[in-house]
Amino acid sequence: MIRRELWTGALIGAVLCLGTANVAAQDASDAKVYTNPLLPSGPDPWITQVDGTYYYMHTQRDGITLYRTRNIADLARAEKKLVWTPPKEGLNAHLIWAPELHRIGKSWFLYYTATASGFSDDAHRAVFVLENKASDPLSGTWIDRGRINTAHAGIDGTTFAWRGKNYFVYSPYLGPDSGLAIAEMKNPWTLKGKEQVIAMPDQPWERLDGRQILEGPEFLPGPKGDLFLTYSASPCWSDDYALGLLRAAPGANPLDPKAWSKSPTPVLHKGNGVYATGHNGFFLSPDGKENWIIYHANAAAGMKCTAKRAPHIQKFGWTADGRPDFGLPVPEGAPQAVPSGTK
Repeated sequence: MIRRELWTGALIGAVLCLGTANVAAQDASDAKVYTNPLLPSGPDPWITQVDGTYYYMHTQRDGITLYRTRNIADLARAEKKLVWTPPKEGLNAHLIWAPELHRIGKSWFLYYTATASGFSDDAHRAVFVLENKASDPLSGTWIDRGRINTAHAGIDGTTFAWRGKNYFVYSPYLGPDSGLAIAEMKNPWTLKGKEQVIAMPDQPWERLDGRQILEGPEFLPGPKGDLFLTYSASPCWSDDYALGLLRAAPGANPLDPKAWSKSPTPVLHKGNGVYATGHNGFFLSPDGKENWIIYHANAAAGMKCTAKRAPHIQKFGWTADGRPDFGLPVPEGAPQAVPSGTK
């Protein structure tokens, strides 16, 4: 897939916007409001929240940088550090995409997509993981735990704990399509048992602009005991790149494909002058009272899949039957209250 290739020129434009973004972040911090986007560039954004601290990262292609802040609305001024660069050769040598930091037990784990040296095609792409046993993920040593033993080439791996078990979900390449598959984990770098395909791009809005794609799965526990998985559908170069939703009822087995039902329409899509909304994550406000989503988006139509995809955040709620209600994208530049409890 070509999804993150068109960076030349786009990154230059993003850098030119940085000064403006920093000024906006300063104003947002002082006034207890913020505006989207949080940064001028940030494809595939991800947030991990541990002990009142937010750790943020996004696709850079040539390494992984961690941001650390207690005020996610002021991300532009966060402490940051390049914590890992890929080897010059090997299975994980370049095209580093969609990093995710997870705290599992007493270690930190970084899951990421990479491509083998000398190749740029889908067949040579896979999900890998690093481990750091230090208490601080911006220090210590990152140990290469290698490729996750998935059944297929694929991208966008994530992990979650549910009812005492750990699961791994990713987007495998299955012929001309990209679907979603799940497996139980033996440990943070090894799958056990047979992985199960739980969703395929079978809706018209998942098959736009020349590709049939489901990618970027993310776990979300519901308030009524449901298990949700959001995902991004259609190719990232489409203005109609959007979020879909899978639901498993309380008590269902996540490994059973029949346990999952799909919302027939996108749950977050273009609107209010914001395009290509996708590849999201979730976090809570500092006081734990609000649910928030982070996703990347474009500021205009036709911007494709470049480094100008920027991170947006917004608060969301729940419907009466316990489903997430993301609403429409908040317009860029519109002041919004920072997450509750932000200091």
